[in-house]
Amino acid sequence: MTLQLLNLEYLERHPDGYRYSQFCDLYRSWQRKLDVVMRQEHRAGERCFVDFAGQTVPIVDARTGEIALEAEIFVAVLGASSHTYAEAFPSQELEHWISGHVHAFEWWGGSPKICVPDNLRSGVTRAHRYEPILNTTYAEMAAHYGVAVIPARVRRPRDKAKVESGVLLVERWILARLRHRTFFALAELNAAVRELLGPLNRKPFKKMAGSRQSLFDALERPALRPLPEHRYEFALWKTATVNIDYHVEVDHHYYSVPYQLARETVDVRVSAQAVEIIHRGRRIASHLRSRDRGRHTTVTAHMPASHRRHLEWTPSRIVRWAEETGPATAELAQGILDARPHPEQGYRACLGILRLAERYTPQRLEAACARALAVRAFSYRSVESILRTGLDREALPAASAPAVPARVHDNLRGATYYH
Repeated sequence: MTLQLLNLEYLERHPDGYRYSQFCDLYRSWQRKLDVVMRQEHRAGERCFVDFAGQTVPIVDARTGEIALEAEIFVAVLGASSHTYAEAFPSQELEHWISGHVHAFEWWGGSPKICVPDNLRSGVTRAHRYEPILNTTYAEMAAHYGVAVIPARVRRPRDKAKVESGVLLVERWILARLRHRTFFALAELNAAVRELLGPLNRKPFKKMAGSRQSLFDALERPALRPLPEHRYEFALWKTATVNIDYHVEVDHHYYSVPYQLARETVDVRVSAQAVEIIHRGRRIASHLRSRDRGRHTTVTAHMPASHRRHLEWTPSRIVRWAEETGPATAELAQGILDARPHPEQGYRACLGILRLAERYTPQRLEAACARALAVRAFSYRSVESILRTGLDREALPAASAPAVPARVHDNLRGATYYH
């Protein structure tokens, strides 16, 4: 639709009406009255507004002279005093978004009641006019500081006009003043930004007495909530399905949960030091974080009883169990373990032999093991056959007769003849 077409349709209905130029003047006069702005009054300590500046700052690689990264500038502004905080980060990713909030709260020495961000993906998982869904880590950080997060409406920059003005202020009075400098490290850039933050906040207002700093000291600082005893520890959240072996995978390492939760969906909180698994709002497991790829961290209490018993199987423990029956049983168990390429291959045979004492008696089992040792039969089947056929009740075969000494005779050449 154009004003010319509207004027044409208007004249068709009112031939003696306004001509085009007058029609346009009257239209624009009417239009200016439509978009009125409500002046917002901010209570001390109530709100802060946060966003990233549109302008970035290049960080140069000192070895190559090429731009290594474009630093993003995080800006936070308090509502009542307009006190401004700015910091450079490598990106707008979640970790840097959270760090910007934490550092701003520490810069102010307290936290506000409400935080108003833009619908940045790092902070708002799903934008919605009525019920936006926050990123879980962002919501956890806000809860740690007792801050409510109320994102601005989509495409409504006036909802966060304070930070829009703050971003413009940072770009004019900090980034513009640094435009001729070359930075080779992020820390160097942040040191320069920090030096200019003080003068920016002490700059006198044009239309009212004082400055952002004086208004902050007198009005805003006392109204901020005190910071918690410990700084928020950054943690990522993910959803995982418990594997059939009752472990969940985090960065290619596997952490155990109670075996009853196999195949269940759980939430996993991953911090720098710990991995916590939450099921239906209740923490069910906590592990120290490991960087060993492909390995397992398992808590014995998470295992079913049968798996715990299997975990207790070691060669020395199995031999000790066999000693309770008798020395022959222990010697046979040791022989079975020694005869296998790996001792674990003999575990089941040894345990099977020990269980034969339940069907027969420990005395008969000891006798059967003695007979198996005599005939060098190191297997479960041999012991079970001896007991089943009753051979354990018979006397052991007599020791073989001693070898007859070699005869000496002149006609016998002997072995030395062939050397």
